[in-house]
Amino acid sequence: MENKKVLIGMSGGVDSSVSALLLKEQGYEVIGATMELCAGGTCCNINTYLDAKNVCKSIGIEHFIFNYKDEFKKHVIDDFINCYANCLTPNPCIECNKYLKFGFMWDKAKELGCNYIATGHYARTEYSEKYGRWVLKKSSAGKKDQSYVLWNLPKDLVEHVLFPLADFENKEQIREIAREHNLKVASKPDSQDICFIPDGNYKKYLENNSDIEPKEGNIVTSKGEIVGKHTGLYNYTIGQRKGLGVSYKVPLFVIGFNVLKNEVIVGEEKELYTKEAIVKDINLLLFDKIENEIDVEVKTRYSANAAKAKIIQLDDDTIKIIFDEPQRAVTPGQSAVFYIDDIVVGGGKIVKQ
Repeated sequence: MENKKVLIGMSGGVDSSVSALLLKEQGYEVIGATMELCAGGTCCNINTYLDAKNVCKSIGIEHFIFNYKDEFKKHVIDDFINCYANCLTPNPCIECNKYLKFGFMWDKAKELGCNYIATGHYARTEYSEKYGRWVLKKSSAGKKDQSYVLWNLPKDLVEHVLFPLADFENKEQIREIAREHNLKVASKPDSQDICFIPDGNYKKYLENNSDIEPKEGNIVTSKGEIVGKHTGLYNYTIGQRKGLGVSYKVPLFVIGFNVLKNEVIVGEEKELYTKEAIVKDINLLLFDKIENEIDVEVKTRYSANAAKAKIIQLDDDTIKIIFDEPQRAVTPGQSAVFYIDDIVVGGGKIVKQ
């Protein structure tokens, strides 16, 4: 007899609440779990816990709160700080998914005798006859699809993950289900910010929570011409134009950094485009290894359109991307995620363009 016991991550929001409801209606034995990750964050406060607990009570399932603050600091916050200290632009949600929501939560699920974990992400898992394995796929949600932030799932976990919202096309459908079932979170607004930086001011957060501090240096062109002063490398990101405080004969954009010289490198917009990128820390879901080169579509940030490209695996932890058309502002620290049709091939962290 199949073990239909599932531990679902409950954030107190409408997506995870409706996901829990749907799983129960589908005959699963559902347990709700809220992860306590950081004090005062948008996802970790008394209202979050109460909302999640009340939803679980109203649909008749157990609810637990698990404290993972130390693990969150180690794997997410410390990584976030380290990235900015090294002129990389991180995506903390991807680290949280890898280590917390699909790492420690899976460990907890097994302790509780569950065969599945679930979240309110807009994504899909299913068995592919073509590839002979379980695959991670895009959901039906179009621009709200979240498969991009899930590329780092452990490969052997894919068959144990349920995404109840896979077939929904928009958020209003989810809210309507919540209203029909009198869930109090039906109209709760989406969380937009990095959860541990509620006010969205990551620069202030870095200054208050790390050794990073403003250190003035030169803004230089790619040819070495000094055109201004910057207020600290962490205050800038690839592709930035506003806030440079530079007057020049043509518009200038941030195109890179020289950490050793404490320089922000700027250039014309055409210098933002690249045809190649290297990624490391790779995680392949569709294949064990990429032989030769394969044609894929690549997203280099969550909001970007997918671009056609070839990928070549250089070693166990490195992939080279060759885009069909030059791509704008490919940013070190961000993730490049590879797709064949709507299936996630895998991904990696961009280390250089």
